[in-house]
Amino acid sequence: MRKTTLVAAGAALVLTLTACSGNAATGTAQPAGANGQSQADGGSGLASPFTDAIKLASASKQGTEKSKSAKFTMESSVGGQSMTASGAMSFDGANTKMSMTSSAAGQETEIRILDGAFYIKMPAEQAKQLGSGKQWIKFAPGGDDPFSQMLGSSSQSAEQSDPSKILDQVSKTGRIVSSDQTELNGQKVNHYVVEMDVAKSVDEFTKSMPEATRAKVAETLKGKDVKIPAEFWLDKDNLPVQVTMDQGPLMQAMGVPGADSSKFTMKYTDWGTQVDVVAPPADQVADLGELLKGGR
Repeated sequence: MRKTTLVAAGAALVLTLTACSGNAATGTAQPAGANGQSQADGGSGLASPFTDAIKLASASKQGTEKSKSAKFTMESSVGGQSMTASGAMSFDGANTKMSMTSSAAGQETEIRILDGAFYIKMPAEQAKQLGSGKQWIKFAPGGDDPFSQMLGSSSQSAEQSDPSKILDQVSKTGRIVSSDQTELNGQKVNHYVVEMDVAKSVDEFTKSMPEATRAKVAETLKGKDVKIPAEFWLDKDNLPVQVTMDQGPLMQAMGVPGADSSKFTMKYTDWGTQVDVVAPPADQVADLGELLKGGR
């Protein structure tokens, strides 16, 4: 029972982090007019949209390196199962920090990431089943067992949550289908419709997977025509306000059951905000390795 509960908790963590990892875009704090953008009329400071995906990605990546953090909300639906989340994240590679609360199937889960460690707060019923009397579980990826390897991929996913990563994919595999200028939540934005061709660089879409899985996935996708649609709404500094993507075509091509639809929407605010994440009280934290040793 304890091990089943741990697997359920780990799966929730992996799904949440994977959602975040693919669900980000990036922006730039560069002045409007850089990288081939021309200044648009209207006094809003909004430059004309990019027409080239590589220039769009380059400008946005520079902004991520300057801003590094944001608040976010997320809505996702995979195979008819929905999840919402909100939080704040500092995008800094291995030093990434995040505090997030997600809700799925009527249960709330809190996740914190800092100093290379992951903390997940169990729903009360699951914590009771573990019998440790502690609601928080801590782990540092790197174990040899299949479960730890699954969780280890979440560590890579957290780094992939850096908003520049998806625009790396756009730069290497995508094209701008169309663009226009519009208003979103009272803010003038450039709106891009983008399509990514997975065949151009399968590696870009498997970086967050365990190493043993990548070759199998690459072989599964070999020769398949898989296109991933996405949309970006960027402000006058090319920072993302909203991002949507449908990874359903990729999930279908990989043979993932029930994942013919895998859509998400990410909304960003307060770019450059300070992100403070603290570890839960030590007396409320159980070590994953110790729980696995005593699992049944």
